[in-house]
Amino acid sequence: MINYDSILSDKVKEMKPSGIRKFFDLAANTEGVISLGVGEPDFQTPWAVRKKALDVLERKRMIYSANPGLTELREEISRYLNRKYSLSYDPKGEVIVTVGGSEAIDLAIRALVNPGDEVLIVEPCFVCYKPIVELMHGKAISISTKLENRFKLTPEELRAHLTDRTKLLILPYPNNPTGGIMTREDLEAIAEVLRDTNVMVLSDEIYSELTYGRKHCSIAEIDGMWERTIYVSGFSKAFAMTGWRLGYVCAPQPIAAQMLKIHQYAIMCAPTMSQHAAIVALCECDDEVEKMVVEYNVRRRVLVEGFNRIGLTCFEPEGAFYVFPCIKSTGLSSEEFCARLLEEEKVAVVPGNAFGESGEGFVRVSYAYSLKHLLDALSCIERFVKRHAGGE
Repeated sequence: MINYDSILSDKVKEMKPSGIRKFFDLAANTEGVISLGVGEPDFQTPWAVRKKALDVLERKRMIYSANPGLTELREEISRYLNRKYSLSYDPKGEVIVTVGGSEAIDLAIRALVNPGDEVLIVEPCFVCYKPIVELMHGKAISISTKLENRFKLTPEELRAHLTDRTKLLILPYPNNPTGGIMTREDLEAIAEVLRDTNVMVLSDEIYSELTYGRKHCSIAEIDGMWERTIYVSGFSKAFAMTGWRLGYVCAPQPIAAQMLKIHQYAIMCAPTMSQHAAIVALCECDDEVEKMVVEYNVRRRVLVEGFNRIGLTCFEPEGAFYVFPCIKSTGLSSEEFCARLLEEEKVAVVPGNAFGESGEGFVRVSYAYSLKHLLDALSCIERFVKRHAGGE
């Protein structure tokens, strides 16, 4: 018999399964569940994008694209970022089309991190950063953000965690799961801390189009930060293209060249049909994105008001499509709250500690669902909270 335990990677064995996936699986095995757990738009991918994909399938032979992506798409990404955020990237050597934003994050971390390097990760946050750092034998250092600071990274917190081993800061704004954002003024203060260091920034801006009342600002826009920023984004969230698996990463040429080598060997290229369709998304779908943002804003307000009314203090998010209510008044831990809510009311949300220890005492609720779906879930959650108020 083969001893599989002895041949598997120690680093992989040490990795914990995704806390998000755990509750997805529980919900999938429970009949009649109202799920608020998935970070996936309920909107259709815009018709112009779907039509382009159909045309490509009908008229073109599906072959590999160039490793960094179709030239036309890389050029359009460059124009889009310049139009939206006044960022300038050379499509020939500073833009790589990836299989979703997740691959872009993986490329950036693998291209930079050596064994023993410290990577600062702003939490609560998306679940993939820490495991990738640890697979590279780097040291993941959490910086816990706080509700009283609107879940922003402060310059004082950043300065307190910097050491001579710090290689990278992962800055995930607009934030999943909190919905927090960083304003230009906030980013200026962070830039002031970093300018005299050799620390790079991985800026995960996949939710940049989904902000409410304030235009998104990229840290790469701030003076002195373009050259130390790796910009990650994609098409899944803003354009409702999750299953198309398409993202991109932009970086100064010396860094992009190293990321491209990893991409060449690991992936080769992103799906060609999706790349053709994404050109249309960037060129023709601003109005469609705006319609989605307007609808998300309505849902956001309904959930924030609803959670505050039923006694779960809820920070008002300014970006993404999640709310992050505090459930400490129930006396339950985040995982207990989610497990019992699923069992008693058949409503699925994600425990806050799935996004880092600082998420304990909160749950993540997605509003990428219809208003009726959200209202039905709120009614069930209200019944649950009344039963458990005060830790009963």
